[in-house]
Amino acid sequence: MKRFLPVLPFLWLGAFVLLPVVITLKISLSAPATAQPPYLPVLDWSAGLEGWGSFLEALDFTNFETLAQDALYRDAALSSLTLAAIATAILALIGTPIAHAMARAPARMQPILLALVIVPFWTSFLIRIYAWIAILKPEGLLSAALMKLGLIARPLEILNTQGAVLIGLTYAYLPFMVLPLYAVLAKLDPRLTEAAADLGAGPVRAFWSVTLPLARPGLAAGALLCFVPMVGEFIIPDLLGGSDTLMLGRVLWSEFFSNRDWPLASAVAILVLVLVLGPLLFFREADRDGREASR
Repeated sequence: MKRFLPVLPFLWLGAFVLLPVVITLKISLSAPATAQPPYLPVLDWSAGLEGWGSFLEALDFTNFETLAQDALYRDAALSSLTLAAIATAILALIGTPIAHAMARAPARMQPILLALVIVPFWTSFLIRIYAWIAILKPEGLLSAALMKLGLIARPLEILNTQGAVLIGLTYAYLPFMVLPLYAVLAKLDPRLTEAAADLGAGPVRAFWSVTLPLARPGLAAGALLCFVPMVGEFIIPDLLGGSDTLMLGRVLWSEFFSNRDWPLASAVAILVLVLVLGPLLFFREADRDGREASR
């Protein structure tokens, strides 16, 4: 029985990761139709190799041609990648000092600070995004507070803009950036920065020259954990971005549930998968190069 245990993870991944991707890919290569599955072509298992040949010949690439030719999908893909990249950069700028402060806090305070980072997960994600609507709308809390302080003369028009989407993405995914960075920074030997100080480096230079390079694995992991799901994000752009904000998650939802064009929607899903595989492979190669350089 023990010799079969190493195979179980691969069986799990094959059944719940690879198989759904294969099914989605097959639907994406089906003839465009506004109906429920099954979509043509359908594989006739009883026909043997002849059935496989007929099935492969009947696969249709029209849906991917539509994605390549229609500006809507190109703009949605570009907008998704741009917003995800900007939000990831903002998260790195905000999350790095937070994680560094947590790692350098007294040992008795670190569990409390860690709990404060995790606390938002105890509340429904949807409720938290709806709370940002109450904050960002023209008559919301932010505009009311700034007008009361005399900093603005009229309400801010932030809601239903890309700025609101970036705020929502930054808020929602901040823990995913902080936690990997904290896990790496908490293990760093403080004597390294002390040695840098003894050699004449100030706190800022010691951070840039010693701490940040050693924290690169945590930064890469946090960027990956944030960027990949943000590319396909749906709830935040739908609630905070308004109709003018194009992202692949919204396009995917529209094709599945509004247009009910499952083949085209499956093609969009495959496009999202391809777009997130690029960063995964990039970070994998960067991590491998970093490990080889450290040897």
